[in-house]
Amino acid sequence: MEEVKFNFENLIVYQKSLDFIDFVYETCEQFPRKEQYILASQFIRAANAIALNISEGAGSSDAQFNRYLQIALDSTRECVVCSTIAYRRKYILKDQDKFGRIQLAELSKMITSLQKHIKNKSR
Repeated sequence: MEEVKFNFENLIVYQKSLDFIDFVYETCEQFPRKEQYILASQFIRAANAIALNISEGAGSSDAQFNRYLQIALDSTRECVVCSTIAYRRKYILKDQDKFGRIQLAELSKMITSLQKHIKNKSR
């Protein structure tokens, strides 16, 4: 049977957001049990929101897609805060925080570039 693929799945920013989700799930497994329904849950939701908003907006009008990309960008910032808290609480190591931040910086740049491309295309 032939694989069915949606257009948004070809977006590199979407693929990288899935890689970040994998990182977050693996990282949150290290959190203490008391944080599984607090910080870990929030971190996972924010990471998932990046990919979900990219995919949800991709089939919409340019204006709608840009709005969803802005929400995805906001979620990257939320992930920065979650990572910072996890590091400060000693749930993750400095290298893990740094690795996640590198991924988030790349995602932020890609999302911003895609927003600029959409705005320029609309002119």
